[in-house]
Amino acid sequence: MWFSFWRPRDRFTLDELRNLVDQLMKIQVVNDVNKAFVIEALRSIAELITYGDQHDLNFFEFFMEKQVMGEFVRILKINKSVIVSVQLLQTMSIMIQNLKSDHSIYYLFSNEHINFLITYPFDFRNEELLSYYISFLRAISGKLNKNTISLLVKTEKEEIVAFPLYVEAIRFAFHEEGMIRTAVRALTLNIYHVGDIYVNKYIATTPHDNYFLNLVKFFREHCISLNGLVSPTTESQVGPEPSSKVLSAVDEIEDNLYYLSDVVSAGIPDVGTLITDSMLKLLIFPMLLPALRIEVSDGKKLSSVTSLYLLCCILRILKIKDLANTVAAALICSVESFLPNIEAKRLNGFTTDHDEESHVDDEKPSENLDSSSMKVSIPNLSTSSSAQHNCWHSASVLRDALISYITSGDDMQVVGSLSVLATFLQTKELNESMLDALGILPQRKQHKKLLLKALVGEDTGEEQLFASENCISKDGSDGELNIYLQRLKDQYEVSCSYEVGESPHVLDALIGLFCRTSISADALWDGGWLLRQLLPYSETEFNTHHLQSLKDSFTKRCNQLVEEQRGSWPDLLIQVLCDEWRKCKRAIEASSPRKEPKSILFPKKKSSSSDVIPVESSFAAGETMYERVKVFVLLHQLQIFSSGRPLPDQPPILPPADFPEVSRAKSAGLNIIGPKLSTELHLDDAVPCRIAFERGKERHFSFLAVSIGISGWILLAEEWPQKPNYGTVRVVAPLAGCNPKIDERHARWLHLRIRPSTLPLTETAKNAPSLKLKSKSLVDGRWTLAFKDEASCKSALTMIQEEIDLQSKEVERRLKPLLSTES
Repeated sequence: MWFSFWRPRDRFTLDELRNLVDQLMKIQVVNDVNKAFVIEALRSIAELITYGDQHDLNFFEFFMEKQVMGEFVRILKINKSVIVSVQLLQTMSIMIQNLKSDHSIYYLFSNEHINFLITYPFDFRNEELLSYYISFLRAISGKLNKNTISLLVKTEKEEIVAFPLYVEAIRFAFHEEGMIRTAVRALTLNIYHVGDIYVNKYIATTPHDNYFLNLVKFFREHCISLNGLVSPTTESQVGPEPSSKVLSAVDEIEDNLYYLSDVVSAGIPDVGTLITDSMLKLLIFPMLLPALRIEVSDGKKLSSVTSLYLLCCILRILKIKDLANTVAAALICSVESFLPNIEAKRLNGFTTDHDEESHVDDEKPSENLDSSSMKVSIPNLSTSSSAQHNCWHSASVLRDALISYITSGDDMQVVGSLSVLATFLQTKELNESMLDALGILPQRKQHKKLLLKALVGEDTGEEQLFASENCISKDGSDGELNIYLQRLKDQYEVSCSYEVGESPHVLDALIGLFCRTSISADALWDGGWLLRQLLPYSETEFNTHHLQSLKDSFTKRCNQLVEEQRGSWPDLLIQVLCDEWRKCKRAIEASSPRKEPKSILFPKKKSSSSDVIPVESSFAAGETMYERVKVFVLLHQLQIFSSGRPLPDQPPILPPADFPEVSRAKSAGLNIIGPKLSTELHLDDAVPCRIAFERGKERHFSFLAVSIGISGWILLAEEWPQKPNYGTVRVVAPLAGCNPKIDERHARWLHLRIRPSTLPLTETAKNAPSLKLKSKSLVDGRWTLAFKDEASCKSALTMIQEEIDLQSKEVERRLKPLLSTES
């Protein structure tokens, strides 16, 4: 019974709550003496109310009876301590988040105490206080529905005139702290998705609609920042730090777009239109589209690579029909249509002393999106022939610039242009007439369109349907396309004529891409995917020129692969071919591109590690082999595709030959598996030698070179004293790539390069900076074997050359069907 005196007091009782509230009501001023009690009382009240909401309704009845919310407000008024304000906000957040009863939430929201706390002038210079304040606002938004949201607004004549929660929250929408921005965005989405008609009207009217305009401006600033990071990074990959900064900037940009997408999906009238217009007028028309053609001259203009990436992201994430179709229609307009007058004059060969006035990016844009102040200037100047030579490949419209990048751009521009076209192709909101105008309408849809025109009696459709070669309709009469062309003229003052015949066909550009030798295999694979999408039925889509171009390019790649048969990695060549064949087949037959848009900013460059690995090393040769195989596999599959045949799951490679009865491997007593350490060998063909793997520690071995099929090894065996001509394998190294060479000054020395048994493709495929930390592990071994006389040295050299020849011939035999240009 003595233990009963020491039982802890039960804190979760109504008496405990009554005691705390009574003492709190006695506080007349919060000072250093009592602030600790006030903080503990506020914290305990939050715990008790949360407990009572789930176990005993009398707790909250007492809370309402004593008007404790009013006490909280009073405490805040008589308090000057930040820590007490922080605890008060935390107490309110805990209560709001954990109260399950609708009755309790209605009570908290049904008086002006919540709005008072929302609008109270806290000192937000204190970061901790601001953090708890934002958490408090977010907690409120989490309890909003069509019933509770009406308790937090002020109305006059059935119109909302004040909504403190929303107005105060968006003040911090662009705060430098990312966590605060994220919380505000979550709060606004909670409000938008309530779906209250009057709240939506309040949000979409001036001045509150400026929030959406400012969102686009904020997004534009991030785009400019990304461009500043990308431009120097693309010129020289100097280390992992710039790449991490670019990735961080990319994440921020995509987060902004996903938020805008969520805002649009809430379905608030006029908000989608406002965001679309802001995107077009503030970013796409004045910055992104001109960047496809204008070289970067200062930090205010975007590079073509940044522009291509941003176009992909915007179209993929912001699934707005008007936005996608307007951008597509704009691409068949000339670049001058989107330039200020001064830039247009410079493009046409004129100069001015006031270039700085030409920048469209307003530092202090007006609060309202006024169409008169946001017009896209159109010069009344015709492009001269001299100006066209200054333009990139003298493309007449922006669409042609995209196609020109494919045929003449660098690796990044090729990947970016292909990604933009692939994005348009996969944008469900895009009308078929837009795809037609861009030259990327799939052939199956073109046939359907032309057949429909022929059936309804349109001469142009019938003529094209039964023409010798299918082509895109040139009449430009599609209603949807005309609607958006007219909108460009009326709403954005962009006038352009639609003449598809002036543009090179995308198919021609893709065929030209596959004939280029300076583009990475990854970029070519992207082109293979796009070609497959455009021509799913391939029997009649390639003309004679296309087929011949593909065949010529394939022949060149076959010659390169023949070189690899006697290169540094013939033993892995067939394995890499089979692996890449499966990967390529999956890539070009996939329903969507294999890479995200951000890959535009990080293309895989050929010989990416050349600044780390010497050019003469086996690793550099391995990268070259890997790249050649990928290109060869793509062109081989395109050869099959262009002939209308299905792609096989495996390449046509012959099976391994039987183990030969007469060979050095057989004489040495090896089986088909090959040598391993401690394997017993016959040393009849071996040549004695000496080698020092450590300074001052020379060892005697028997040297032997052997090959079995496509594999080959250099063996150093230790002879048994008790059993002549027999020994144990002590060292095994690959035969291929050893580059044997007799020393010019010492004819008894044989120099060998020893490469690893496997190619670290997963590492060499990464960016070169990441290899710098591992550069020591990517250095070939170097052996110098000393023989007793020159004849022995030459014998060892001959043995190596003969076994390499046997190895290469077996690789050649197995690859013969694959390398046939008729396959």
